Amino acid sequence: MSIPELDNLVRVHKLSTEAPAESEVDGLVASARARLTDAERESLHLESRFDLAYNAAHALALAALRWHGYRSDTRYLVFQCTTHTLGLAPEKWRILDDAHRKRNLAEYEGQLDVDTALVEGLVGVARQLEKLVAALGPPSSS
Repeated sequence: MSIPELDNLVRVHKLSTEAPAESEVDGLVASARARLTDAERESLHLESRFDLAYNAAHALALAALRWHGYRSDTRYLVFQCTTHTLGLAPEKWRILDDAHRKRNLAEYEGQLDVDTALVEGLVGVARQLEKLVAALGPPSSS
């Protein structure tokens, strides 16, 4: 299923097209579910919960992108595409944007500044992504 906004990104070489593989989508969803379960464990350090929730959200956003037959090597773009692949509302996307910026600060500058509200919001958005991806059903490889 072609999405005009994402086809524009293909034309400018920000995305590529590739037939979806059910095993890849299923693997991304399974990985995300395991990470989300752990991210909800309050006994873990907040930073660990953030990392687990962030990576779960990314896996689900990537699963949706792959389901539609697109691929990106850019994490930020994978999140941006959720507006088109899953119809994610802008206020939910902003949580992913905030988490991505904080993740980059942690990864590249060693500054992780997260709080419980961000982690819980991120887990909530990831759970919403999980439901939206499940509603897509199995990908067609046509």
